[in-house]
Amino acid sequence: MTDESTTYQVYAVKYAERDASRGEHFIGGDPHDTPMPMDYFVWAVVGPDKTWVVDTGFGELDATARNRRLVRTVTEALATIDVDAATVTDVIITHLHYDHVGGHHEFPQARFHLQDREMAFATGRHMTHRALNHAFTPSHVADMVMFVHNDRVAFHDGDDELAPGLTVHRVGGHTDGLQVVRVRTDIGWLVLASDATHYYENFEAERPFPIVFDIGAMLEAFDTLQRLADRPELVVPGHDPLVLQRFDIAGPGLDGIAVRLDRPLPHQPTPDERCLHGH
Repeated sequence: MTDESTTYQVYAVKYAERDASRGEHFIGGDPHDTPMPMDYFVWAVVGPDKTWVVDTGFGELDATARNRRLVRTVTEALATIDVDAATVTDVIITHLHYDHVGGHHEFPQARFHLQDREMAFATGRHMTHRALNHAFTPSHVADMVMFVHNDRVAFHDGDDELAPGLTVHRVGGHTDGLQVVRVRTDIGWLVLASDATHYYENFEAERPFPIVFDIGAMLEAFDTLQRLADRPELVVPGHDPLVLQRFDIAGPGLDGIAVRLDRPLPHQPTPDERCLHGH
């Protein structure tokens, strides 16, 4: 039964990765251009009555075209935490970049929750510019338009409650309609930031990521993330490998694959420890 005291278990599951360096992750680059790899996640919000999935990742075609390493399919990734993608009824799409919507075909029963502004952005005049359209795969956007006509898209305009203890909030910045997800857990309000902050360092040091539509909105979003979360450590970035170190492993054999975001580890990496991992 859901009510105002409903809490959720929240998981981050890694499905892909790529090699990268610090200079790729901050506007203006970085004087210490050392390795700073990127992980790709999908998230699951498990409640007493249903499971919500956040984003759908990408598949082999995008992995090959964009030189990413697909470690496992999104279906395989979610199966590690006993979530069956084929039966999921609701997927929250934070934005329409290839790595957040490209696996939509793995969710045949799902309705997709999307911001009005994101659909307008991904199908409008801004997509005539390579600097903005390069992170979109046109067929993904076209499929989402088809889903609109098949009654498989639920639109949201700004902040909205999807269920007790589960809300979405448009922050923009990275894309015009980027939304973040706020979830009530047993340890407080947690925020799945997606690409509002790719890495912890983006928001902690107020250093924006270079793929951006509105830098001002991205900077404002850093403040919004921390306002929405009960504690800074409950802001979960979209691509940081440190997520797999800061939270408890989701189950036996899932080290480096899946973590429980509602169970942060008591020890947080120090700055020196971050350096050991290229941060």
